[in-house]
Amino acid sequence: MKIKVAKTAGFCFGAKRAVDMVYGLLKEGRKAATLGALLHNPQLVEELESRGVRVVGSPKDTPEGHVLVLRSHGVTAETEEEIGRLGLEFLDATCPFVKKIHPLAGCSSEENRTFILFGDPGHPEVKGTLSHCKGPYFVCRDHKELQNLLKSHTELTNTPIAAAAQTTFHMGEWEKCLETLKKVCTNASVFDTICNATAKRQKEALDLAKSCDCMVVVGGRDSSNTAKLRDICAGQCRTYLIEKASELPTFSAGLSVGITAGASTPASIIKEVLVTMAEVNSTEQNFEEMLEESLKSMNTDEKVHGVVVGISPTEVYVDVGRKQAGFIPVAELSNDPAAKPEDIVKMGDELELLIMKTNDQEGTIMLSKRRVDAMKGWDIIQTALDNSEILNGKVIEVVKGGVIVLWESMRVFVPASQATVNRGDDLNEMQGQEVRFRVIEVDRKRRRAVGSIRSVLREERRAAQQKFWEQVEEGQEFTGKVKSLTSFGAFVDLGGVDGMVHISELSWNRVKHPSEVVNVGDTVTVYVKGLDRENGKISLGYKRAEDNPWVKLEREFPTGTVCEAKVVGMTEFGAFASVIPGIDGLIHISQIADHRIDKPQDVLKVGDTVKVKITDVDLERHRVSLSIRAVLEDEQAEADAAAENAPAEAVVFSTEDAAVAEEPTEE
Repeated sequence: MKIKVAKTAGFCFGAKRAVDMVYGLLKEGRKAATLGALLHNPQLVEELESRGVRVVGSPKDTPEGHVLVLRSHGVTAETEEEIGRLGLEFLDATCPFVKKIHPLAGCSSEENRTFILFGDPGHPEVKGTLSHCKGPYFVCRDHKELQNLLKSHTELTNTPIAAAAQTTFHMGEWEKCLETLKKVCTNASVFDTICNATAKRQKEALDLAKSCDCMVVVGGRDSSNTAKLRDICAGQCRTYLIEKASELPTFSAGLSVGITAGASTPASIIKEVLVTMAEVNSTEQNFEEMLEESLKSMNTDEKVHGVVVGISPTEVYVDVGRKQAGFIPVAELSNDPAAKPEDIVKMGDELELLIMKTNDQEGTIMLSKRRVDAMKGWDIIQTALDNSEILNGKVIEVVKGGVIVLWESMRVFVPASQATVNRGDDLNEMQGQEVRFRVIEVDRKRRRAVGSIRSVLREERRAAQQKFWEQVEEGQEFTGKVKSLTSFGAFVDLGGVDGMVHISELSWNRVKHPSEVVNVGDTVTVYVKGLDRENGKISLGYKRAEDNPWVKLEREFPTGTVCEAKVVGMTEFGAFASVIPGIDGLIHISQIADHRIDKPQDVLKVGDTVKVKITDVDLERHRVSLSIRAVLEDEQAEADAAAENAPAEAVVFSTEDAAVAEEPTEE
């Protein structure tokens, strides 16, 4: 038995893309659900279900926590709207070839054209396409149905028509339909929407069937493109449609058997069929070589122009004016790994692109925007080096030994020694920061550019310092950041120049350490108290005059004021009590009580609230004298004065009272 295998057997681009999307979700540990069977292949669907992938019939049936995947056939416009209303997380795996037909259906309505779609009315691709058509439309399964349509609707002869085909439509039938349309319809616009991979598969299957005694078509029985392959082969020789190797018939030894497979058939199933049919290693090897060859792509390095026609999270679809579907993987859009496709390109953008790979079997072209941008960037970055130009970029990655700065799609390496002003600074804090840098080395052969942020920072700092000293005056206010703390004060960055706030200038209250008032990184408003231009030193003030508690004391608590104070400290000679926040007064031991005491602790303890009299205020020396004794003496004096000034009470006895008083008490 002689076995021949079609070169393009197996997954097409759209099918592979859909499967890769689902496997990608599983690899990330995500849960996936597909809206209907992902592909018309029961074995693949079963395998995905065994890995937890759910198949749902409606968006509302999507389990919580699952990402909904739209299969390669596409969905209706109504379904898309429902997904939006439900706020579901989803991935659109609709084949780009299918996507291209949807706007054609919509435009036909806008142009008052009757839309004729050739395909299976019950196929999800056809249903999805027709949902975008708002005007009159017809669906024809084949050439005969087209003829019957034109007979029953004679008005179509002169009616503006837009005609397209299901991506997997029979090429032979399509050619017949085109011929009829050209002859009968005077105003027809025809769009060839059969995907290149389908056309190539059908032609290969036809040629293979002509040269073989019988054909084996491997694929799902519900697959439209597989059914087309079966019909094509059946017109030439005996043909068997099988879904898996166990369904293979028995072949006579002398027969030549051709094998092809639908676009939704995994390579593993095709290989299993081959291994079952023959034990000859060369046959299996030939198939693997053929399969690999069909997936190989050519690096052409050709530049093309394309227009953005679709954007997804993983790739951008581009019309390059050819039959093949152009796509840019997200990794080839930009050197910025965090950038989203929609942030880089917009629908309708015209791009200059580099062809990375072509795949005639799948009808696709893989393109790169990033590499074209990089090509242009090398010339620009060389000029920047020659002119010592300062560039603006963004730190996109922290790597071993430095950081990567993105500039005009160029990746510039900045060593750690050139990344910050101070060596040892944490480079991770630079992630995502906008930076200014200078190119210091360009090696085109190694595709390497080296930059320095440090040199720019130092220049800018020197310039800022010079400008600062030219304009600074005592009393001037600045907003700066606390750079560091010491036991004696805080250093503040004023924008290239550091000044120091002494601990005594941080607060009107007693402060043991600057951290009680400010922390490193705080934004503070300070004012210049003193300038030492010769040595480049600046003294700063932080506490405000209007917050001076001594001003408040003088205004609201003059000498002689009686108020409450809280005991905050004890000594051998007295106790300190807080009058107002920031001011403590001394209650001398002689003023604690109205009698002699041995030590303050006999009467007071820290935390007590006592009534005191302010007996003296020394604003210059910032001293306040307090007295409890004076309060007690004042209170006693007031009591004595009140007793002395009280009128004498008269005692009046009546004669009756007296008589009663003299009467003896009865015993």
